[in-house]
Amino acid sequence: MSAYDQLQKELKAEPKIWLVTGVAGFIGSNLLEALLQLDQRVTGLDNFSTGKQKNLAEVKALVSPAQWGRFRFVEGDIGDLATCQAGCAGVDFVLHQAALGSVPFSMTDPLSSHRSNVTGSLNMLVATRDAKARRFVYASSSAIYGDDPGLPKVEEKVGRPLSPYAATKAIDEVYAGTFAVAYGLPSIGLRYFNVFGCRQDPDGAYAAVIPKWTASLLKRESVYINGDGETSRDFCYVANVVQANLLAATTRNSGAANQAYNIALGERTTLNELFGLLQSALRAKDAALPDQKPVYRDFRVGDVRHSLADIGKAQRLLGYAPTHRIGQGLELAMDWYRRNVV
Repeated sequence: MSAYDQLQKELKAEPKIWLVTGVAGFIGSNLLEALLQLDQRVTGLDNFSTGKQKNLAEVKALVSPAQWGRFRFVEGDIGDLATCQAGCAGVDFVLHQAALGSVPFSMTDPLSSHRSNVTGSLNMLVATRDAKARRFVYASSSAIYGDDPGLPKVEEKVGRPLSPYAATKAIDEVYAGTFAVAYGLPSIGLRYFNVFGCRQDPDGAYAAVIPKWTASLLKRESVYINGDGETSRDFCYVANVVQANLLAATTRNSGAANQAYNIALGERTTLNELFGLLQSALRAKDAALPDQKPVYRDFRVGDVRHSLADIGKAQRLLGYAPTHRIGQGLELAMDWYRRNVV
């Protein structure tokens, strides 16, 4: 039995109280769904700046009425300390996902990125400390590796941030470490690598590549690749990220806390390969979709060329074991996009 299988049994038998920030967003709503299906009590916090009410409605439809009854929603902004304190009241574990999670947005508006990602995270640390919650688990990012050329990425070796977004996530890790030393607040940072899956928004100028391309293919629109298509990423299905959050929050390994971990698949896929996988997955379900060729354009400022995670540390210390490879994840995600993209 895997560590995650064992944890799910334990949580079902002895439910806990959780706070999920950014609960109406992509990752947050997937965490909410998983926790409610395990009969946990969940407080959710969101201001709907990027999250969507329809994500919460979808989760409600996927769980039982009794499970949904264990959910308490707080509408508010993590930029406000009092709101963070209201969300943290009485919780065992905090899963902090709320952020403005876009490299290009941060290049355009670094002040807004800082307010959400740094000031908001600091407010959440203060509120978690004051509520005496057991652990603070927060979303970091592979972007903090910056200009370090080494592959695969290992947690101990980071380069200079290449965007304000990357800088905000690096600062979050510093603050979390400082709260461990100064106040004894245990925390774990999860450096996500290109997460994808159901409820990831395909709309907007800063949409992630998989939902954006999928929507374009379904609408028979052009797909644009920045650069030559040989840029590579470690794409990670959202179920793997849910697993990592729950393991990080509850681990009894005393040596695991107050560190950051790569959360990824540990495999690299080029954008050209990704385009082929997406098109094949969609055309297997609808042969009427045209066989397209991508349109190449200039590289995007602030993007790193290659990204690949070493996930050994998370495997050793947290018991992390990805359950979905890219093909399995795309199969599940494509079904969702075919139902939801019009």
